[in-house]
Amino acid sequence: MVTVADVRALARTLPRSSEHLIRDRVKFRVGAIVYVAFSRDETTMGFGYPKEERDGLIAAEPDLFFLPRPSDLRFHWVCCHTARLDHDHMVELVTEAWRMVVPKFLARQRLDG
Repeated sequence: MVTVADVRALARTLPRSSEHLIRDRVKFRVGAIVYVAFSRDETTMGFGYPKEERDGLIAAEPDLFFLPRPSDLRFHWVCCHTARLDHDHMVELVTEAWRMVVPKFLARQRLDG
């Protein structure tokens, strides 16, 4: 199970990342772009993910991943159940979501580091 504290600990290591509480929801963003957001009850986590790949992700693990609400389908976004997400998978998903929103040189530095 993954918690907000787990994501917070990782996000603090990611350059330009900041945490915000918006309408009682914890969100992590770079500048104005949100790359991870939790539901109010923290049972689900949404994160940046390529639109063209999300159907495959959901099909591979339908008990873990699901589509965002219809109004968010236009974004590069997918959601998951935090109780079913393990720590290593969270690190991969959050880091990749962050890499989608930072300048390429920062993403390369993180990958090479």
